[in-house]
Amino acid sequence: GLIEENKLHTFHIPYFTPSPAEVIAEVEKEGSFALNAVEVSEISWGACSNSPSHSDNAWHMASCLRSVAEPLLVEQFGEVLIDELFENFRKILSHRMSVEDNKFVNLSVSLTRRD
Repeated sequence: GLIEENKLHTFHIPYFTPSPAEVIAEVEKEGSFALNAVEVSEISWGACSNSPSHSDNAWHMASCLRSVAEPLLVEQFGEVLIDELFENFRKILSHRMSVEDNKFVNLSVSLTRRD
């Protein structure tokens, strides 16, 4: 393949998406802050673009992720396949956007430091 198997198996980006209940439990367990409010909001994947085109929206989203992930990917795998990788990712995103209304879920937390 295009990627050495060892490099693929040793690549890891930690990613954790806690539920509101998990965040509340951790804040309460830690004890340094009073929890004022927890609010969950959803944002459509296409919200960053004015275009009705799934392809355009997917391009914007893939470009945004590329700006964050590219340095990590290049360090591990080299530059050779980056363009192809993100073009394939854009196609996957475009397809997903065409079959369902995908959303990001944001969790906003208001805290007050305890004395």
